[in-house]
Amino acid sequence: MDLKTLTIKEFDRAAKHFEDSTPSVYNLCKKDYPDILAEIDKENWQSVLDAGCGTGAVLELLSKKYSDRKYTGIDISQKMIEVATKKNLPNVRFVHGDCENLPFEKESFDVVICSQSFHHYTDPQGFFDSVYRVLKKGGRLILRDMSTEFAPAYWFANKIEMPLINHIAKRGDVRIYNKKDIERLCKSCGLTLERFEHKWFFRMHTVCRKRR
Repeated sequence: MDLKTLTIKEFDRAAKHFEDSTPSVYNLCKKDYPDILAEIDKENWQSVLDAGCGTGAVLELLSKKYSDRKYTGIDISQKMIEVATKKNLPNVRFVHGDCENLPFEKESFDVVICSQSFHHYTDPQGFFDSVYRVLKKGGRLILRDMSTEFAPAYWFANKIEMPLINHIAKRGDVRIYNKKDIERLCKSCGLTLERFEHKWFFRMHTVCRKRR
């Protein structure tokens, strides 16, 4: 079974309990939200796309704080989109689709956020190319995902850990990324890497910009 199919099955199963207190790896996603929101607030913006939005948790926080802005969430899991849509959030639309080929018009968003979704993408360059296309000039991609600056751990995660977990647990993890990976992806599509930091628990905090 291919990794994208495994990803869809994994998150279709997880959708019902994705945001509750049931102990799971998904609870760790909540730890990323404050840094994402703080990064968004550093500049003026009117529209946000959440790529790999899940049940819409981040957009729910944003819509409550800024009810006059426009929000879009996209996820490859139909079940996730169904749960998100049932929240009836104001000024938020949810779309079932593939983040590696974003189905939106050119220069549609001031900010694209992607939190703990990128390591599932089988075509990472396709995602970066799509982000460049849908961002307005001067817009930002705020990317949070798994990473490590320790080379042996990077190798182990990509060559041993993820393939093993996929085989045993039927998950659709593809790989983790380091700074050189992100620089290469940015260079290939025209984005500029402005910030790359390693955070707690093997996290990267990345800001990429579409220059004017």
